[in-house]
Amino acid sequence: MIKIAPSILSADFANLERDIKRVSSADWVHVDVMDGMFVPNITIGPPVVQSVRKCTDLFLDVHLMIEKPARYIEAFAKAGADLISVHLEADHPTGIAKALDIMDACGVKKAVALRPITKAEAVLPYLEQLDLVLVMTVEPGFGGQAFMEEQLEIVSQVRTLINRYNPACRLEVDGGINVHTARRVMAAGADTLVAGSSVYGAADPNQAVAELRGA
Repeated sequence: MIKIAPSILSADFANLERDIKRVSSADWVHVDVMDGMFVPNITIGPPVVQSVRKCTDLFLDVHLMIEKPARYIEAFAKAGADLISVHLEADHPTGIAKALDIMDACGVKKAVALRPITKAEAVLPYLEQLDLVLVMTVEPGFGGQAFMEEQLEIVSQVRTLINRYNPACRLEVDGGINVHTARRVMAAGADTLVAGSSVYGAADPNQAVAELRGA
């Protein structure tokens, strides 16, 4: 079943509760956390996630684009994250393993994320324990970027690995997702779609969610 996860990076932060309610038909809410080091942008931290948790019952999909993410897993879990994804490029493999262990201890679902520079095979050391793999189809750091066509092959490769080693794991795609690119990433094997500007840039965000779901 396809899940749609609007990214609040494209919401109006002065009216965040309102904009989360404007996507009430979505499955998840995607929260992009950036530290100004792993990516050049800076966004939000655990206090905002805690506030988001108070205003929605939707599943909170928290995407950490931060260096050495193990340092902050517990804080985001306590703030209300249901799933946390960490970038494989953000730490040494031992640090990624530690982050996943902390997720286990905190009772949140576990995910790893891949930048466009990273090969699909990088997920293999972790795949059997994951709930989700996130493939970026733009360079992480800013919303509104153009979809990277070459990432379709990575999506397809990750799907093959998931089917072989952990069929229960979800495959999420984030970056440049609209009705047209949604069809292509789903054909490549994605089952969870993050969309920011194509949802919040629409006159009716809930209608945009419905169109993505039916793509």
